[in-house]
Amino acid sequence: MKLKDLALHLGLSQTTVSRALNGYPEVKESTRILVNEAAARLGYRPNASARMLATGRAGAIGMVLRGSEEFGPHTSEFLGGLGGRLAEEEVDILVTTVDSYQDELAAYRRAAASRKVDAMVLHSPKLFDERAQLLFDLKVPFVLHGRTDIGKEVAWFDIDNQGAVERATSHLLDLGHRRIALLNGVKGRTFAEHREAGYRLALSSRDLPVEAALMTNSTFTDEVAFRLAQSMLEQNHRPTAFLAGSMMTALGVFRAIRQAGLELGSDVSMIAHDDVFPYLNADNMYPTMSTTRSSIRQAGIRIAELLLQLLAGKPAGAIHEEWPVELVLRQSTAAPRPIAPAKAYSAS
Repeated sequence: MKLKDLALHLGLSQTTVSRALNGYPEVKESTRILVNEAAARLGYRPNASARMLATGRAGAIGMVLRGSEEFGPHTSEFLGGLGGRLAEEEVDILVTTVDSYQDELAAYRRAAASRKVDAMVLHSPKLFDERAQLLFDLKVPFVLHGRTDIGKEVAWFDIDNQGAVERATSHLLDLGHRRIALLNGVKGRTFAEHREAGYRLALSSRDLPVEAALMTNSTFTDEVAFRLAQSMLEQNHRPTAFLAGSMMTALGVFRAIRQAGLELGSDVSMIAHDDVFPYLNADNMYPTMSTTRSSIRQAGIRIAELLLQLLAGKPAGAIHEEWPVELVLRQSTAAPRPIAPAKAYSAS
């Protein structure tokens, strides 16, 4: 079927049908839905090259990944959701890998000059992110996976990191825990700052001090978490509970708990941020893991949809979306056991 045939079937002009298929903002939503449903039902597939000529678009979304810490299960799940949704609209993803921050900035400049992408996904933003400022200055449309404040209207999608950690910390406090360790993300990243704010807020509401020795910032890997938790568990006044920033972090903490001869859910409690990995299910762990649940794949799908809205003409300032995070309680959390005092030995 050709565009002319589809237009004839619908009783619309070819121009209207073409504009509806390509997301032009002046086309009424009811017409856009009618045309897209008919195209799907009748098997119409627009010619990609012709569409690019007609719209001036590259038909691709860009994303820049920097450093080995950004190549992991979180990234693959996010790209799976993002790419799957964009593929439905015949839009590709162009992923650029770099080694340094300066290389990342250069990649954005190349993307703007080459016009190989129509928009960018900007991930893991800082409270003030120079990358967002650069893309704004380059006039490259983008959606933030997270938030930043550069004093301008930017499109963003985020989850309620502060509320999630505040609720998780409050639950552990309700159980009687007073020494709660927070294994957080990289310092300065907006999500990590929001999580720390939630942690502090929960403690301050009970008039409890924030102990620097119980807060860490790092990448979310099993090995790093193992070393951090191991060090904390060797303290004279060890934590009785952990807040793990990701499921990968939780695996490292769990190893450290077992190595210390302790039992998760009895001697030590833990709540992990759960990114709903298909191969790492909190329900199937032993003991089952309490989590603040949020699917990073669903985040990828939603950001793809917001990118399409942005390219269809929706103002960036109108794309601000925050999803709540569910607290799911399982067997890894319980009231703290009294910690036995260290044994004293005398010389014989």
